[in-house]
Amino acid sequence: MSDNSLEEVKSNQIDLEKIPIEDVFTILNCTRDGLNDEEATKRLDIFGHNKLEEKQESKLLKFLGFMWNPLSWVMEFAAIMAIVLANGGGRPPDWPDFVGIVVLLLINSTISFIEENNAGNAASALMASLAPKAKILRNGKWSEQDAGILVPGDVISVKLGDIIPADARLLEGDTLKIDQSALTGESVPVNKNPGEPVYSGSTCKQGEIEAVVIATGVRTFFGKAAHLVNSTDSAGHFQQVLTSIGNFCICSIAIGMAIEIVVIWVIQGRGYRDGIDNLLILLIGGIPIAMPTVLSVTMAIGSHHLAKQGAITKRMTAIEEMAGMDILCSDKTGTLTLNKLTVDKSLIEVFVKDCDRDMVVMYGARASRIENQDAIDACIVNMLADPKEARAGIKEVHFLPFNPVDKRTAITYIDNKGDWYRSSKGAPEQIIELCNLTGDTLKRAEEIIDGFANRGLRSLGVARQTVPEKTKESEGSPWEFVGLLPLFDPPRHDSAETIRRALELGVKVKMITGDQLAIGKETGRRLGMGTDMYPSSSLLSESNDANNSSIDDLIEKADGFAGVFPEHKYEIVKRLQQRNHICGMTGDGVNDAPALKRADIGIAVDDSTDAARSASDIILTQPGLNVIVAAILTSRAIFQRMKNYTIYAVSITIRIVMGFMLIVVIWRFDFSPFMILVIAILNDSTIMMISTDRVKPSPLPDSWKLNEIFATGIVLGTYLSLVTVLFFWLSSRTDFFPRLFGVRSIVGNDDEVTAALYLQVSIISQALIFVTRSQSWSFLERPSTLLMLAFVLAQILATLLAVYADWDFAEMQGIGWRWAGVIWMFSIVTYIPLDILKFIIHAALNGNNSR
Repeated sequence: MSDNSLEEVKSNQIDLEKIPIEDVFTILNCTRDGLNDEEATKRLDIFGHNKLEEKQESKLLKFLGFMWNPLSWVMEFAAIMAIVLANGGGRPPDWPDFVGIVVLLLINSTISFIEENNAGNAASALMASLAPKAKILRNGKWSEQDAGILVPGDVISVKLGDIIPADARLLEGDTLKIDQSALTGESVPVNKNPGEPVYSGSTCKQGEIEAVVIATGVRTFFGKAAHLVNSTDSAGHFQQVLTSIGNFCICSIAIGMAIEIVVIWVIQGRGYRDGIDNLLILLIGGIPIAMPTVLSVTMAIGSHHLAKQGAITKRMTAIEEMAGMDILCSDKTGTLTLNKLTVDKSLIEVFVKDCDRDMVVMYGARASRIENQDAIDACIVNMLADPKEARAGIKEVHFLPFNPVDKRTAITYIDNKGDWYRSSKGAPEQIIELCNLTGDTLKRAEEIIDGFANRGLRSLGVARQTVPEKTKESEGSPWEFVGLLPLFDPPRHDSAETIRRALELGVKVKMITGDQLAIGKETGRRLGMGTDMYPSSSLLSESNDANNSSIDDLIEKADGFAGVFPEHKYEIVKRLQQRNHICGMTGDGVNDAPALKRADIGIAVDDSTDAARSASDIILTQPGLNVIVAAILTSRAIFQRMKNYTIYAVSITIRIVMGFMLIVVIWRFDFSPFMILVIAILNDSTIMMISTDRVKPSPLPDSWKLNEIFATGIVLGTYLSLVTVLFFWLSSRTDFFPRLFGVRSIVGNDDEVTAALYLQVSIISQALIFVTRSQSWSFLERPSTLLMLAFVLAQILATLLAVYADWDFAEMQGIGWRWAGVIWMFSIVTYIPLDILKFIIHAALNGNNSR
């Protein structure tokens, strides 16, 4: 019977929120003494852990995934060519190239896997440290344990400051004040009486009580947001760009291969194996196989830097997207503000001549509890330099706590002279009635209250009274209206500065809040983010193109929206994305989760709910938003490194394809596929260091300007190809170098020409990274030490191979140190125009953009 009822609870067939509390215990087959460990374990098997489950990815499939992309497919095809197709002409399969290609694939995949796995483990460890705790009654004893083990039927204790760990029904006790801002976005706590439900993710602001758990994990209020969260799916910009660049490189190689096939086999009428070897050169040298690895490693290292700054990166591609973010939609309560009521002292209105603003606060503080406070008591008492001042020099005789009927608190006290007084604070209309205000005083009070309301400020009335009879039961003399206190949820101390810096970086900040419009406008005014805000009703329209267009314009231009629900936040982000904005969203509550998931960059702020963390891409571990600005700058630096590499990769594809295609088409010279593989391995190992390079982040949102990348790559790659063709002609078909430098001629010795060509291609190809990484002259912008060291070591090795290598299988013979010196000189001279070409390209592209 009990198992059946538990299954019904699991399938949501029974609404445990509304039935009598005794029926809850009957259906859950539990008592007010809680569960024992055996029963709790049994229920844990039925209901699962009390958390939002995230999909666990197989590590093997993740590793293999790094070899399952278009660039890797081309290299895998090249490996098959090396042992299957390259098997003829009286020669065995090309095993050296096959092994080299497989090793290159494994190296790149392993590095990518290790870096991403390390980043993921770091994020998981930090997430685990943020796991909530709960005070649970098990086996008749109270203990604090991980909230993840809670099951329906558990009895928990809730007190001031606790985050409710699961949906529950309150048992016997006093009324609680519960802050549901994480669920609804409203900053004012609500009263919860015994028997009423409280929801996971809300916070207890006053009182202490026991409760019985009725729902855990995905079946809590979190689950209502989970459907929207799980139904959102948007392809990352990074993957789209990676595909575009990969397709460009593949198309370039395909064109080169098509030309070679026609020329070698049709026009030149050469052998089958000669054609296959030359096609292998284009495949191996032209494909930027390391591109996914280099970019993944760059982002992984960047995620480590962000973690040190207080931002856990759950999805690494969010780093790249944050670099291009131009709109940041921010929740207000708990994100831009402290979610903590306070008094704006500069706006306090005084109604009696013998008082100042400090004295009005003091009267309000005396009418507040100093222990077990509600939010209003705490904010008034905390306005004092020392909370103890609220009772300093007086003796409390009687305290009237807040109740829904009187809507005020009051204290009767004796001062150090022995005189009796009362002080009261509460809803202004109640205090006005208590003091019997009339005439001009009443009119002034009502105008001030209305003025506060128009600015989104709550009013609190304060009154005082003398008690001549000196008894707590006496009515005392008439009450005197002392003043009005304006209450508001203050902005975080760093929010205004964060918004100002974000605007300087080209990021527009929009406030998206569930609070009232007046409150949103007042917060916007205090933060300097504008007051052009609208209610959520302005987002509703008939589904016609004209209205939709006007709504899109409104969303794009507005400083924010108030009174919004989760579906509104989601829709706002969606429409901004449709207008080609890269949209970030910050939030901390369940109500933010769908929009966090939909946004290009979902940012869960410090102390966020489990639902918000689960839906986000980046999780802040420090309070406030200042870490976001640091993250923007860091992400733009990371993006700059990735952009520099992609220009380099496109250039190398063009230079390899065009250069070696021209050499084989014009002179019928067959370069060694294995030496191209060596160049690829040395290039990849060097270029990996770009992930630590020194760069200047862009002052404005950055983006993948693919036309610029392709144009720059084509021009630089074409220049390098022509330089290589020129070098090949000068070294293998003329005595230019022997005449000019006195080196021996290598004309007619193809193995030595291979060595010379290998060194020239290796030097100028790797040196190109210094051109693409810099904005001015490349020799004026110092690279990172690791990048420079990697280049030097790789070129020392390349030079030694060109000088000493005598490999029959690679058809290469060493050329000696004098030829190596000549090649280095030729490379340095032909390197200089690369910077000039870069300036011309930038000037041409910027001129087109300005027009």
